[in-house]
Amino acid sequence: QVQLVESGGGLVQVGGSLRLSCAASGTVSRSVMAWFRQAPGKEREFVVAIRRIGGNVYYSEDMQNRFSISRDNAKNTVFLQMNRLKSEDSAVYYCAAGTEISPDPRTWEYWGKGTLVTVSS
Repeated sequence: QVQLVESGGGLVQVGGSLRLSCAASGTVSRSVMAWFRQAPGKEREFVVAIRRIGGNVYYSEDMQNRFSISRDNAKNTVFLQMNRLKSEDSAVYYCAAGTEISPDPRTWEYWGKGTLVTVSS
């Protein structure tokens, strides 16, 4: 069983930055971790994924220029650095773990409970 705990969300002004963290515990055997987000009334949206071994990164095209993912395998933690935030980035951000890269949230095996990001103008 894998447990994922997100942190780092909060209120930030337009143009600001936030760094989210996702700490994994339990049997960390999943090779891929990712960030998704879900705004009120919208479907869960793929943001970015990273392979645990090798560090290959896969971005949603819309996020590539402002968001970056990194990992610390020793601490079983993945980070999402978000810069130049826009009001439309407001959402609950979820961490996910799995074995395959996919923008479809149904294919991911484990999920955290999410952390809320609110971008105010």
